[in-house]
Amino acid sequence: MSGAERKPVNGTLFQKVCDAVSTERLQPFFRTCDGRLEHALRLYAWNIEISSAFHGPLHCLEVVLRNALNRELTTLLHRSDWWHAPALDLDASARRSVLQACATVAQNYTSPTNGHVIAELSFGFWTSLLGTGNRYDMRLWRPALHRAFPHYRGPRRALHQDLYHLRKPRNRIAHYEPVHQRHLAADHATILRVLGYLSPEMAQWVRANDRVSEVLGRRGDVCAAAVPTRF
Repeated sequence: MSGAERKPVNGTLFQKVCDAVSTERLQPFFRTCDGRLEHALRLYAWNIEISSAFHGPLHCLEVVLRNALNRELTTLLHRSDWWHAPALDLDASARRSVLQACATVAQNYTSPTNGHVIAELSFGFWTSLLGTGNRYDMRLWRPALHRAFPHYRGPRRALHQDLYHLRKPRNRIAHYEPVHQRHLAADHATILRVLGYLSPEMAQWVRANDRVSEVLGRRGDVCAAAVPTRF
């Protein structure tokens, strides 16, 4: 086999991957790995793997959360398009979120439904409804939204903090950012705990299906090249 036909050695391959991904994007991994290229790329691959593993539990939490809050708001305001109810009186940020969601749905669907709007509203929007807002505690939480969490007995503030805390890893994963330096086992526990407040059965189903604990356990072996990278 001539030199031109040989497969590139690992060093050449790793450098080409680094160039394709960009050194700037790999900087957090280089810092963790003392600038060693192969180690940084192994950690980068593991970051993709753990982000993929988190997608399932986060998917389930977001869908179940918005369905539960939608149900209670529909009951409270006596209409399925509750976001148009004057009595709701959302704060300015939440109103902008609703307007943007409605505009996006109108643009993307010839026959938009209320379900399309519910799905378009962001995790941040749903989380904000458990915050202080325009006296949300008195107007939304106490009369209605606490019922969305039938297995929770604590204060609204603590629940809001749990969900607000999850916004950062959720958004970083959605935008392909590094999460390897987070306390990911704690993030995973928070997802399952909040799911349990909404539906213990759903939390049980997610535990039986998700791969987060398995992938967390692989990190040391992946970074030490004891097992192959995969995602």
